Amino acid sequence: MLFLTPSVLKNAAKKPATRKYPFVVREPFDRYRGELVINAEDCILCGSCMRKCPSLCITVDKKTETWECDPYACIYCGHCVTVCPTHALSMKSVHRGPAPQKVTMSEKGHLPKKKKKKAEEAE
Repeated sequence: MLFLTPSVLKNAAKKPATRKYPFVVREPFDRYRGELVINAEDCILCGSCMRKCPSLCITVDKKTETWECDPYACIYCGHCVTVCPTHALSMKSVHRGPAPQKVTMSEKGHLPKKKKKKAEEAE
């Protein structure tokens, strides 16, 4: 028991090792990956983010032109952001807080207009 006395006295003289969260919040560090955000106007509903997502939290439906994400299933890996060809996805520097009920992010996108073929343009 006496072998703990030096550690106890040393720790009693120092400030606490923990902060009083949520009253004292630490600033996010560089390249912090937080909540997923989509700019629906830039989304072309290609589905790259859905295919790359390891937690399968993203659903892209081309028929209804919707993009959905279950933010509480997201593991904040950032793979969806890196594969997005139009850079419609980004990550905030904050996490989504706890919620009493399940919330799903749903956005209405738009499919890109198909380009006319050169043969049709010549006519």
